[in-house]
Amino acid sequence: MKAAGSQPGRSGALIVLSGPAGSGKSTILRRAVERDPGVRFSTSCTTRPPREGEIDGRDYHFLSGEEFARRAEAGDFLEHAGVHKWRYGTLRAPVVDLLGRGLDVVMDIDVQGAEQIRSCGDPAIAAARVDVFVKPVDPAELERRLRERGSESEETFQLRMRNALAEMGHWREYGYRILSGTKEEDYAAFASILAAERMRVSRLGDS
Repeated sequence: MKAAGSQPGRSGALIVLSGPAGSGKSTILRRAVERDPGVRFSTSCTTRPPREGEIDGRDYHFLSGEEFARRAEAGDFLEHAGVHKWRYGTLRAPVVDLLGRGLDVVMDIDVQGAEQIRSCGDPAIAAARVDVFVKPVDPAELERRLRERGSESEETFQLRMRNALAEMGHWREYGYRILSGTKEEDYAAFASILAAERMRVSRLGDS
């Protein structure tokens, strides 16, 4: 059955979307999935237990530590990493399947995960990859956004701020940069990148 939004004769784009906390990338991703029937979100795997309201297969694929390790050893993941005491990763097969059906897949991923995908030896992934970095205009704007997000301790905030600033330093490793403004401006910039990639000759079939 043809998937809603799929584009026969065209291979999909794998949009690797990165940016520090507070950059606006999560809003871009959410709007892309809501507004564009040709976009799918890449559902990650994790070894952490589900939180209240989370559904297996929608929010995450919840795996045991043993299953995660087995699949990592088998090379099933495009990228994977440990975060605190849990492990997270993206399965290769579902992504390749969606791309082959002419659907565009968006991954919300940090700079380390993006580097793993760049070094992936799978030719289908290499041909599909489009990396986009969402960057606040300056550190002051980043600090303002982070302070608006919560009421954590100053020590925790400063750690988040240092991590975010370090991540911002990687933006030149990406093919595209969105300099974040309003939510609508950010989404419009993302949509223009996606529109251009959908017209890329290397993604088109013979029609």
